Amino acid sequence: MTHHEIHRSDRTGWLRAAVLGANDGIVSTSSLIIGVAAADTDQSAILLAGLAGLVAGAMSMAAGEYVSVSSQSDTENADLAIEQRSLQEDFDAELRELRDIYTERGLSESLATEVAQQLMAHDALGAHARDEIGITEGGRARPVQAALSSAATFVTGALLPLLVAWLAGPADLIAWVAGSSLLFLAVLGSISARAGGAPVLRAAIRVTFWGALAMALTAVVGLFFDVAV
Repeated sequence: MTHHEIHRSDRTGWLRAAVLGANDGIVSTSSLIIGVAAADTDQSAILLAGLAGLVAGAMSMAAGEYVSVSSQSDTENADLAIEQRSLQEDFDAELRELRDIYTERGLSESLATEVAQQLMAHDALGAHARDEIGITEGGRARPVQAALSSAATFVTGALLPLLVAWLAGPADLIAWVAGSSLLFLAVLGSISARAGGAPVLRAAIRVTFWGALAMALTAVVGLFFDVAV
């Protein structure tokens, strides 16, 4: 019988960006709609505010993810450049450095030397990137992927409460948006937890709690001002 394990750590990059985008889309848009609606604003103004929040939020998410992940990518590239230069200037010292890493992990010195020699003969930079710096191909920073993923999922998440606000009657708008958004958040938390192999219930409770808190606080702001926007 073949032993096969399914690992999900290679999903962390795009999964984090996607979950963050969708969660922020649902929470920020529903909170904005509820806050404006609580101030006795007419439905057309509420929808306009929600749509404006969708566009601004999607661009903000894309820009924020691109800038932050680009910074990570720049740091990785700088470290790789340092390592490449070290390999060119003193290959033997880098070989000993890799050997010492393996001996610290439990290999005998002779075996560690053999492993280091074979790995460096195959891909010296890749071996040092992985075992010395901790950079793997699957975990590399990808700014464009992160930006597009965050923006797309933000739009998807934001469209859900916006659609509910459009379909709901003015009298029931807040209740429908709040209830449906909490449901959307619970589903999102469950899906992201399943994709990442984490406990589903805990993830669902976590995202719905913070979503409910955000909507409640913006509703208080709208009620406090109670003015037409």
